[in-house]
Amino acid sequence: MVEKLHFSLVSPERSLFSGEVDQVDAPGSEGDFGVLAGHAPFMTTLKEGRVRVYDGGDTRAYDVKGGFADVTPEGLTILAEQATEVP
Repeated sequence: MVEKLHFSLVSPERSLFSGEVDQVDAPGSEGDFGVLAGHAPFMTTLKEGRVRVYDGGDTRAYDVKGGFADVTPEGLTILAEQATEVP
């Protein structure tokens, strides 16, 4: 069985996503990055851009404007200054 990554995306207004996924790509201030289950821990700031969430054949996208990304052994949490789901 393939290991899943726990991902949470939170803005000041609400929680936009929380669940188990395959991969998340995000716009880091030092460059875009991707996170899979078991990724080494790190923390970074985010620039304006698109967060893409991959789970099987499904893809979700969110536009973010600033914030922080925190990768821990438990998963990835993004605390965005602003975030909206892209239809």
